[in-house]
Amino acid sequence: MLFQKIKPFLYLGIFYLAISFILRIVFVFHPITTADFGFLDLLQIMMVGILNDILVFIITCPFLALYFLFLSDSKYQKPYGYIILGLLCLLFLYILLIPDNIFKQYGGSVAEIAMAFIGLKIIVFSLMLFLPEKRVKIRNSMYFLTIFLYVLLIIFNAVSEYFFYNEFGLRYNFIAVDYLIYTNEVIGNIMESYPVVPLFLAIFALAVVFTVYIYKKTKTELLNLPNIKQKIILLGSFCILVAISILGLSFTTKLKSDNVFEEEIQANGLPKFYWAFTHNELDYFQFYPQINQQIAENTFLSQYAQPVLKRNIQPGKPELKKNVVLISIESLSADFMAHYGNTQKITPFLDSLADKSLMFTNLYATGNRTVRGLEALTLCIPPTAGESIIKRENNKNKFTTGSVFKSKGYDVKFLYGGYSYFDNMKDFYEGNGYTIVDRNNFKPDEISFANVWGVADEDMAKKAIQTMNAEAKSGRPFFNHWMTVSNHRPFTYPNGKIDIPGDAKSREGGVKYTDYSLRKFFEMAKKQDWYANTVFVIIADHCASSAGDTELPMDKYKIPAMIFSEGFIQPQKFTQTMSQIDVMPTLLGLLNFNYQTKFLGQDVFSKEFQPKAYVATYEDLGLIKDNYLTIISPVKKIKQYALTQQKNSLTPEFNLYYDEKYVKGNLQNKKLIEQTISAYQSTSYWLKKNQLNR
Repeated sequence: MLFQKIKPFLYLGIFYLAISFILRIVFVFHPITTADFGFLDLLQIMMVGILNDILVFIITCPFLALYFLFLSDSKYQKPYGYIILGLLCLLFLYILLIPDNIFKQYGGSVAEIAMAFIGLKIIVFSLMLFLPEKRVKIRNSMYFLTIFLYVLLIIFNAVSEYFFYNEFGLRYNFIAVDYLIYTNEVIGNIMESYPVVPLFLAIFALAVVFTVYIYKKTKTELLNLPNIKQKIILLGSFCILVAISILGLSFTTKLKSDNVFEEEIQANGLPKFYWAFTHNELDYFQFYPQINQQIAENTFLSQYAQPVLKRNIQPGKPELKKNVVLISIESLSADFMAHYGNTQKITPFLDSLADKSLMFTNLYATGNRTVRGLEALTLCIPPTAGESIIKRENNKNKFTTGSVFKSKGYDVKFLYGGYSYFDNMKDFYEGNGYTIVDRNNFKPDEISFANVWGVADEDMAKKAIQTMNAEAKSGRPFFNHWMTVSNHRPFTYPNGKIDIPGDAKSREGGVKYTDYSLRKFFEMAKKQDWYANTVFVIIADHCASSAGDTELPMDKYKIPAMIFSEGFIQPQKFTQTMSQIDVMPTLLGLLNFNYQTKFLGQDVFSKEFQPKAYVATYEDLGLIKDNYLTIISPVKKIKQYALTQQKNSLTPEFNLYYDEKYVKGNLQNKKLIEQTISAYQSTSYWLKKNQLNR
């Protein structure tokens, strides 16, 4: 009896193993596989591969197990059926009617997806509750759909793995994770590169054929559902198998080989995808163009007065122990500001502050995620392939802006209106000596408004003033890095603060409310004793959008940035091309700090400064320099674009838009290609060898 109940798992498992075996054979004989395998090698590949596939299949079956666990006739009996239906309806109404429900706070289509799922569940449950004579047919239909989805995913994953291997000669890695992140671009690329309609029709047809076969072989098992005792036995056995499989994979995934192809073919793509997703990095030395390491380092370090990694900064002037407040603003594209041509008047305070500040008019963010901006401002190094260092395991004890200030006796803090465990910020900043002030530090009466991302920026501004007042009383100077949150989907904030309602959920409202909150912060700060001795750095973490016609569209990386301090910083505009990683070394230069540095950004006022900027996605790494954009990508691809500023009514320093004209190989600027490779190769190497640690 119990053995019969696992027939669906057995049939699906055999199908999965067969598809995986065929895929492995295809990989062995694929033209990209340049290795020669002997009989024993092939035997090992297949045996280890089958073992991996069995373990992976067991781990991917919990949804199917839960589906069978909840199959029951008793739940439709009175009064249980009506109670369950009522609860489902209440959940649907909660999502539909409550403006700030948990699903809507996540933004995007989450609420719509949740409503669709619950709505479908209500329809199916109602049919089975009120039409008991049709219950078996309805259950069979849902069972067919469940099996179909599993079969479709198995085939689709195999096809995806084939195309990935066809391009990279590898199973899934962080590039596959990147493909999920950049869904629109990837789908567009697939549509242009492959016969999508015939391919998907073939996948769908195959899925239907195999689903019909498995359904016919196993549908009789739904006629006599297991009782509670049998379900407990089956569930317990399944949990044991999952535990064994997880332990087994922890061993088999560590099996290495001198032959990369052997290692990749015997592996299973799903554990490799999971590893890439959780480890967040892409090995530069496996995927990107390289030159001799010593030449790379020498080329990169030649930009500094001392051409070595660990350098001495000695201004020869007395140090200024001023307080420093670094405010990184969520998703503030340059084109939101009037200076850059915006006519919506959504940043009136920042526009007015910029005219009283040292404004960097031609500054580029290193990436398009908050953690990438935080990395640039904290570590002052070019971005590297994969996720930001903040989200990696080896993210502690780095040489940071905080460590420089700490060495000078400063109180160093990271301020964030949300829960700082998000995006691994707490782990990173605490691991690098910062004290955290986040939502956990708020009392209930200190929060006037909050959404899923954190307390409103105005509330965080008040907490920041409170924190700085306490620091000032200690007699020590302070360095506080505040990351704002309100300019983020769902763009909700308190009503009555600005002329755009807080429940309108508009991007413009999010920008304007953040601008309003910063005005309030400075109004409060001006009343404090420490204000006159404080320097404020205001900069975006990244732009609001990164999509464009090219891999790295210039206007999607340009961000506003300024340094403000009444009586100390004279209003001026710095118009040369610079990077987000140059901001803090420039600030330290303005303070005449004498220190040893491993920062890879430059003080833009030093005579050695070279105008340039680093911009990147998770896999495309670019250098903007000398009116060229040079991009290196997997697999060892190099592209270069000549940059020409588009004509419009704005002055050149505020003109965001460039034509990016592709430069063919024989016409490319080889020196800039070498400098691009040198920068990213050197940074990746130093990180790998922990040479950028304190």
